[in-house]
Amino acid sequence: MYRQRKLCRAHGGLGKANKSTDSTTLARETFAWHKTTLARFKSARHLKFMATASPPSRDVALETRVFWERFKNQIAAAVILVLLGIIGFTGYRFYSDRRSAAASALLAGAKNAQEYQQVIVRYSNTAAGADAYLLLAEAQRSEKKFPEANTTLQAFITKYPKHELVSTARMAMAANLESVGKNDQALSMYREIASIYPNSFNAPMALLSQVYILKTKNQSDEARRICETILTQYRTSFWAGEALQELRLLKPSASPEATPAAPIPPLLARPPAVAPQAAPSPKQP
Repeated sequence: MYRQRKLCRAHGGLGKANKSTDSTTLARETFAWHKTTLARFKSARHLKFMATASPPSRDVALETRVFWERFKNQIAAAVILVLLGIIGFTGYRFYSDRRSAAASALLAGAKNAQEYQQVIVRYSNTAAGADAYLLLAEAQRSEKKFPEANTTLQAFITKYPKHELVSTARMAMAANLESVGKNDQALSMYREIASIYPNSFNAPMALLSQVYILKTKNQSDEARRICETILTQYRTSFWAGEALQELRLLKPSASPEATPAAPIPPLLARPPAVAPQAAPSPKQP
């Protein structure tokens, strides 16, 4: 009996041992499965991330070298053109500055018409050449060569139409016409100057010059109107005082004479009044 119990206990211990061994094996297999599955999941995520990642960057140095080998001739030609342009512009500026300096020096030493003409011929496209035209015209005017002076001034206006002294040249031409007695042409030119250059310093002078010519023509009303225009539009200029003085001297034109009345017929005329007779003087004793 005792022996049977001992065998049963032994069999029970073996059963418990078998059960313990089965649980351990199951736990190990479960852990191994979880570990394998997790590894597979991580590998799948890594492969997915690698599939969506951007492609590797290219070699910039290699691309630059390929670009240079392909377009090096065009790039070299463009660089050469830019350098030539810079050199040409620098050379032109140096030449222009030297030429302008030489023209100014020659004009400073000029004293007569022949020397002014020499400046015009040699340096016509410089600022000194433009000034030489005006000085030549003034020299010709001082020699009473008014037509020649106007020819020089017209050449200056034609060659330098945007010059700041064009209105001054036109004023000199009008004054030359006035000097030779061509007052009508001078008056017309003064009117053009005042109309074309209303904002120049010559505009009020051109208006006042019209007043002097109109006075010689006995057109006092027109002269007064121009003086009033000077006082209204150019009140701050020097010529406003001259216009005021001329306005005081100008008198309005005389009113037209009344037409004589028709003669009265003799029969309707009033008889002349009879002069009273003097009283007879008393007789002398």
